[in-house]
Amino acid sequence: MEVIHDACENWGFFELLNHGISHELMDEVERVSKAHCAACREEQFKEFAARTLEAGEKGADVKDVDWESTFSVRHLPASNLTDLPDLDHHYRQVMKEFAAEIEKLAEKVLEQGYLKRAFTGSRGPTFGTKVSSYPPCPRPDMVDGLRAHTDAGGVILLFQDDQVSGLQLLKDGAWVDVPPMRHAIVVNIGDQLEVITNGRYKSVMHRVLTRPDGNRMSLASFYNPGADAIIFPAPALVEELSEEEAERAGSAVYPRFVFEDYMNLYMRHKFEAKEPRFEAMKADAAPTATA
Repeated sequence: MEVIHDACENWGFFELLNHGISHELMDEVERVSKAHCAACREEQFKEFAARTLEAGEKGADVKDVDWESTFSVRHLPASNLTDLPDLDHHYRQVMKEFAAEIEKLAEKVLEQGYLKRAFTGSRGPTFGTKVSSYPPCPRPDMVDGLRAHTDAGGVILLFQDDQVSGLQLLKDGAWVDVPPMRHAIVVNIGDQLEVITNGRYKSVMHRVLTRPDGNRMSLASFYNPGADAIIFPAPALVEELSEEEAERAGSAVYPRFVFEDYMNLYMRHKFEAKEPRFEAMKADAAPTATA
């Protein structure tokens, strides 16, 4: 836990190898996800790719699109697996098993004390997985796989392709590769943990680059607070600031808000800096919210 704490405090990202999820299950998740993409999503993506490249070649700015094929699965508070079209029975079962393992891992990483309670809300945490494919791009200079952003939620657990790279994080003003590692789970901090830890842990800007060859697979699972959970800096962390830190930070520099309200704002400003989002939530807070 000390090593994880150091990674959260200094990087906002780390990779887990001894996470307890069976390699056989991960291999099957990878196999069925890639097969599903090839069978059900490849042709539709080719149409998008052709339009995007044509627009870019004609001089249009295509920096506001992402070179990815994706769909999302909700696990908590209620699963939508049975409602998703074109997923066969085996894929649904594999995803259900994988989600259960990722959920256990997320709770182990979070710990079972204050953070677990902070995420609960009235119906427990929200939890879902975004399944993405990043096909080869003949013009990687023209468009990113996924534009730079921080993640809105709590803790994010990523199962990424171990053959095709592309994920980068921003560290001290420079982009750093997150190297693919076989059977690893990449963990990163979301905006909510930054608020709860009063800035001790910070969400980190990251992006996915396009590649001229290789089709990168990514399953990002988001373990987030409940929709009505009230998020604010942990009082213990505000109180333990040194005089110098408190003067520099203005004590608690983060707002108090309902998670769903933050998500509504985030969806409109995902690919922008996070600080204005925090400021907007401060401005929207009722006068008694921080009393």
